[in-house]
Amino acid sequence: MRIPSTIHTCKFLPLFMVLFFLSPNFSNSVNINHTNIKTNSFFLNEKAVSVFQQLNIADLDFGAFKAAYNGYSILEKEGKLKNKILSVIDFSKSSNTQRMYVIDMELLELKYQTLVSHGKDSGEEYAKIFSNVLNSNKSSIGFYLTGETYSGKHGYSLRLDGIEESNSAARDRAIVMHSANYATSDFIKKNGRLGRSQGCPALPPLISKQVIDLIKEGSCLFIYYPCLKYLSTSDLLKNQN
Repeated sequence: MRIPSTIHTCKFLPLFMVLFFLSPNFSNSVNINHTNIKTNSFFLNEKAVSVFQQLNIADLDFGAFKAAYNGYSILEKEGKLKNKILSVIDFSKSSNTQRMYVIDMELLELKYQTLVSHGKDSGEEYAKIFSNVLNSNKSSIGFYLTGETYSGKHGYSLRLDGIEESNSAARDRAIVMHSANYATSDFIKKNGRLGRSQGCPALPPLISKQVIDLIKEGSCLFIYYPCLKYLSTSDLLKNQN
């Protein structure tokens, strides 16, 4: 697999641009992996609103959920998902907050909400810079399919397969989900912010195994950041806004 040689800096979208990308349009198809999937974008947006309201998760950002839901829906139609678990990591939020949400889309229940780390060169308390480059120590945004579990230097871990240009090198970069002592509230109390990884979404040790066992082997993971470049070029999102 060719490893990209560029690093992308993503900035927050101005409010009017966020509203533009969240508003329905008249596009009705998306091309992903050379498969033309007919999708009514207005229906997806209306459905996202309905599901979001039913979930009623107090601090889950609608923009993050809408993007996650629309991509999840396309992957489900393609038959790429093996279960109905959707995990959303919102990197627009402080690392000191529980910014990972694990949602059962069949029962419409929040199963877990937890702290999660970002790459040490993506930023300090907030992640601001993202990369798909080997040894960049940065997080990669976009949609992933969860892979197999294994025991490695960080203990029980979960391999992740990036399925977009923004994260396609995830497996080659050994970007995995694992537990870390620096991904805890105690670390925040001592250091003022959550600890950081080499690009992996690391979880608190007390909850890591339960989360991994729920989302492993073919569920959808979406790492969100309101980045104009990503939102306007993602094959899973660009025709769904």
